[in-house]
Amino acid sequence: MSGSTHRTGRAFVLGLDGVPWRLIEQWSDEGALPNFARLRDEGASGTLESTRPPTTPLAWPSIATGVWPDKHGIYGFQNLSRTYTHEMYTSHDVTQPTLWDLLSPAHVGNVPMTYPARELDEDGTMVTGMMTPSTDQDFTHPPDLQAEIESRVPDYEISLDYPEYADRLDDFEVAVDEMLANRREVMDIQFDRAGADWRLFFFVYTAPDRFQHLIWDMDRLLDHYRKLDAILGDVIEFTDRHDADLYVVSDHGFGSIDELVYINHVLEREGYLARREDEGTRGALASLGISRDRITDVLARVGISEELLVSTLPRTLVDSVAEQIPGDHALYDVNYEETTAFVHGAGNCYVNDTDRFEHGIVPPSEINRVKTELTELFESVTNEQGDRVLTIADGDELFPTDGGSPDLVVNGVDGYDCRNAITDQLFGDTGTYAASHRSEGIILCRGPSIEPGATLRGARVVDVAPTLLHGIGEPVPKNVDGRVLFDAFDSAATPSQTKVERAPVTQPENGNEEGVDEDFTEVEDRLKGLGYME
Repeated sequence: MSGSTHRTGRAFVLGLDGVPWRLIEQWSDEGALPNFARLRDEGASGTLESTRPPTTPLAWPSIATGVWPDKHGIYGFQNLSRTYTHEMYTSHDVTQPTLWDLLSPAHVGNVPMTYPARELDEDGTMVTGMMTPSTDQDFTHPPDLQAEIESRVPDYEISLDYPEYADRLDDFEVAVDEMLANRREVMDIQFDRAGADWRLFFFVYTAPDRFQHLIWDMDRLLDHYRKLDAILGDVIEFTDRHDADLYVVSDHGFGSIDELVYINHVLEREGYLARREDEGTRGALASLGISRDRITDVLARVGISEELLVSTLPRTLVDSVAEQIPGDHALYDVNYEETTAFVHGAGNCYVNDTDRFEHGIVPPSEINRVKTELTELFESVTNEQGDRVLTIADGDELFPTDGGSPDLVVNGVDGYDCRNAITDQLFGDTGTYAASHRSEGIILCRGPSIEPGATLRGARVVDVAPTLLHGIGEPVPKNVDGRVLFDAFDSAATPSQTKVERAPVTQPENGNEEGVDEDFTEVEDRLKGLGYME
């Protein structure tokens, strides 16, 4: 469904992944970020509440669609199957129309969860973002845009190999700066392609999130944020030239972490999760000191990469081999025939019920009882001072329209980050990770109908899309979970004086009918480097 041709409003979404409100507020008040300060003075601003859990793959689709994960279909980086295997979520799994489905021409750059690239209406362009396997794959629409990027930005990368920089933070800072500059160049290319005929720009910079995971030093952060402020200044000038509304948003906030919490350890300790016995092939290999890393190192020496194996062999065969090799796949360390519950993804806790899983042992009638027990168990987990370290949310309340959603969502309180690895300890050192996600991000908006100096209260990620659409005179899909943030608009402006027009929901053309047969090994490695996966 495209926007009506008689409508003339246009909007720009500038995404800044992982930027917390308190840093923007502090540094713009101090005069260190003049363009953010200008945006606050000349527009509306406030905090933006993320999804539960507050993670990239859930939150960016919620920003782009106006619905929570139970309607857009993405619950993490990997989709858990009935047989306990997993595959990467892709753009084909998004089941709710995005802003670029509703407005055209649209230009979309580096937005997470957009791979593979979608064919856009009219003269739109797309450069896919996080979850794109590599630049060796097709990552643009139209295809010739990729050739232009390769020509003008020859060292363009989707992301960085984070483990490579674990003990080289100075080099990491240089690499992030280069990535930021290259991303800025790609945005310029899309500016050139768009010309004056466009309805939507949606461009995301993931660099702040990546930077903050490994570096949480205020002086170094401020230097990075000054670079973001300069980009913002250019975007303000661009939107002014085109008389467009500007929305600057982050998918979640950020904060320092002091300790890791291994949630599956809690389940194993209390008898809800059973670890696989080290018997058979897996045990024999482990006893000989043969691990996944050692095997892949040997293969590499004879010219066979893990990427080649994964891309060549059927996924079911890859999974069956991985089950036999000792390594870091927590999913394969569980004896599901004796397991009541387990955690997968970003704190998604599943009751191992007989309807949902191949080796489930919990009757559906017992799910609520088990959830109650698990909630009490997780609430009882404390640190040495007796303080609770976990937050628990009921999946049925968070995701009421999807019976296949996680049963519980378990995350760490401020200062604690959760991991899924099955370990012999509850707490662990953070290692190379300095900081992680918080629920409170940012929203700043500015434009012809926006009230200067307005404060936005209670804004959520699902409110961005309906507010943007109503602000430029477009109907809002009937099933959105978000609301129009009328506090953002000048009381005399048209959006304040008109009712929200509703439109029927049209499913995206590609839906999730076809799979994506790609090698996502590089993606998995990057996610592990950021602590997103075990």
